[in-house]
Amino acid sequence: MVDILAAPQQAKADASLRTLAAISAAHWVSHFHLFVLPMLFPFLKEQLGVGYIELGFALTVFGVISGLTQAPIGYLADHIGARKVLLIGLTVGGLALIMLGLHLSYVSLIVCAALLGLANSVYHPCDYAILSTHMDEARMGRAFSVHTFAGFLGGAVAPAIMAALVAIVGGLGALIVAGAVGPGVALLLIAGRIPDASSADRKTDGAPAPKPSIVTPAIMVLTIFFMLLGLSNAGISNFGVVALMSGYGVAFSAANIALTAYLGASAAGVLAGGYLADRTRRHGNVAAACFAINAAIITVIATVNLPSVVLAAAMGLAGFLGGVIAPSRDMLVRNAAPAGAAGRAFGIVSTGFNFSGILSPLLFGWIMDQQLPHWVFGASVAFMVLTVLLALVTDRKPAEPAKL
Repeated sequence: MVDILAAPQQAKADASLRTLAAISAAHWVSHFHLFVLPMLFPFLKEQLGVGYIELGFALTVFGVISGLTQAPIGYLADHIGARKVLLIGLTVGGLALIMLGLHLSYVSLIVCAALLGLANSVYHPCDYAILSTHMDEARMGRAFSVHTFAGFLGGAVAPAIMAALVAIVGGLGALIVAGAVGPGVALLLIAGRIPDASSADRKTDGAPAPKPSIVTPAIMVLTIFFMLLGLSNAGISNFGVVALMSGYGVAFSAANIALTAYLGASAAGVLAGGYLADRTRRHGNVAAACFAINAAIITVIATVNLPSVVLAAAMGLAGFLGGVIAPSRDMLVRNAAPAGAAGRAFGIVSTGFNFSGILSPLLFGWIMDQQLPHWVFGASVAFMVLTVLLALVTDRKPAEPAKL
């Protein structure tokens, strides 16, 4: 009798695990594809005969398209189904790189960047909508953490994979192989019969379900929250090495070790944060506490010339705490999303990251041009303090988890 009762529960657990693995694989692809073009810049510069400004413009196109389409894609995912939109995104992103590998020109590069930006806007709304619907509520934080970790991993291995592909099949072949990963994972999702997110939400008793309002104060605050998170991390991640070298006299190798500690510990922190998110409903307080400690650590780094070992340890701790925040951040959005609107909610708030991606290079580049490397860390601290205040606002009245 026990075995009869346990069988359906085991089947449901297996289906959830399969869904998590497939959706995490899709997130891996999204971060991997983010780094394909930058890793091939030397090859593209030589083949196309253009400068780094022209190559950088391609990344700007990517960022703008991704930012503008994130929210509309969220609406589309809730309307026609997140699974279908995710499969299209994986395929479009992959075909864009394959197209560039088959016909290399500067126009093709810009078109490829635009299509990659469009494909990139798919992952957050669709992935989180599917996970929110099909993961066990008691393990939702851990599911989000595994999904985020998979994305971190995709970015981490991209340089080594692209370098190996260029050595084996050349630059054009590397584009084609990297692109083929997208449709390949799409086929994996189809073969695994990954469920849809919105199929259970689109109708109620045979009638179309009412569309809840998504433009709420909570969602707007969380969009700003995501933007501040992005700004606080971008300065350290993108300009930390040059700031440490020019402002503090840190050697190139020591600065890179410190940044590696920061990024590596962030990935570990994401997994730890998943367990923490499943054990509390005060997700805003978790984010506020971690970022308050981070602000103190980065303040010390900004004002004191630390020995290399201590600097790496401090950067590692800051990165770990930054990673711990990620699952709680995602739970805040899920809890704020009306029923059946997870795709739209994550699509809207993710534009905050896109805005930070557009603003941060300009801001921190200007800071470095003004010969103010200490303010790379100082500005990051300011954004962290603002993030703490917003996180506390989101936790004043904890919302019930959305029933998706």
